[in-house]
Amino acid sequence: MDMDQTIVLHEDTIFQEVDDESVLLNLAQSKYFGLDEVGTRIWQLAREQVTVGAVFEHMLSEYDVDPERLEADLEQLLLDLQKGGLVTLEPGDL
Repeated sequence: MDMDQTIVLHEDTIFQEVDDESVLLNLAQSKYFGLDEVGTRIWQLAREQVTVGAVFEHMLSEYDVDPERLEADLEQLLLDLQKGGLVTLEPGDL
């Protein structure tokens, strides 16, 4: 995974938290996606942090997790969100 990629949240996505979980809805495509507590935290960070690496480092500091596991899980979630039309991963600055 390219840690320099920029995470761009789609403007037509609605985010609603319910307790420690959340639901994302892409209004343009009428697709929704449920997130657990960890996925919700990643989404919150993606709204504040602009790169994959920034989100990764923040999650690593908050959770007691193996870095390789975190990287694999983060990559999978971002790819799923991208397939659902909820985010775009753009190349980082050169």
